[in-house]
Amino acid sequence: MREPQRDIVLVVDDSPDTLSFLTEAIERSGATVLVAVAGDLALALVDEITPDIILLDAVMPGMDGFETCRRLKAKGPLAHVPVIFMTGLSETEHIVKGLEAGGVDYVTKPIAPDEILARIRVHLAGARAAQSARAALDTTGRTLFAVDGQGTVLWSTPQAARLLATLTSPEAGGLPPQARAWLLACRAGSASPLTLTDGAGIAHTLSLIGGTGDEILLRLARESGEAGIERLRARLPITGREAEVLLWLSRGKASRDIGEILGLSPRTVTKHLEGIYAKLGVENRTAASLIAARHLQDLE
Repeated sequence: MREPQRDIVLVVDDSPDTLSFLTEAIERSGATVLVAVAGDLALALVDEITPDIILLDAVMPGMDGFETCRRLKAKGPLAHVPVIFMTGLSETEHIVKGLEAGGVDYVTKPIAPDEILARIRVHLAGARAAQSARAALDTTGRTLFAVDGQGTVLWSTPQAARLLATLTSPEAGGLPPQARAWLLACRAGSASPLTLTDGAGIAHTLSLIGGTGDEILLRLARESGEAGIERLRARLPITGREAEVLLWLSRGKASRDIGEILGLSPRTVTKHLEGIYAKLGVENRTAASLIAARHLQDLE
């Protein structure tokens, strides 16, 4: 029987005594320990090996733990890796600073072995549950991700992460500039889905799904273009022009926008929509969009 994979714990601290103490305690628990004595060395190390969890000293010479955490979190593969701060600073402002930098927890020095091991187990379990949820979404073709109000990516499904990497630098850790401006308009309630083009000239549609608190849920999908139009024509009792109108309707475009895209007058667009509603047996654009989205889903 194959042995279960050992968890990898990265410990970043400039104190030899702390490193020795934590290495011994964590290895006794059955995990593998990686060690870095400075923030820049940790950044270099994670380019070679991705840890499952990181223990990070808040106060180090040169790059401190807060900046190290921000840079670690900007690396795509590490966005979901839990970071536990280790600090002798127990003031609220330092705790808040660590959490704002991307940490999920903190322990104060001197560190109790049972406490740190318990925290590691809890956060590893939480990270695995979240990873499983993202993987489940990914296998169903769900290119979903969440950002904060400034457009910084908080989490994403693997498929969405791959698409985001084609649109912006992985080190940027967020949306490209035009998408950040679009996000502000979305929050004001005045933006349709945004089309973004990657370096290869492939178009992607960015849509707002919703949000809770400071987490805004977005969806990124590759444009289906002609394939989508042909799919709608083949599966629904509509004409080619109606398929074009319905495709753009399913992408959240208003009638005026559809007219501009297809070179049609507003009255002509309205006439096509009336025909689509009648042929699909629906009453409004929302119902028609849902039908179209169901048929287009596996093209995205």
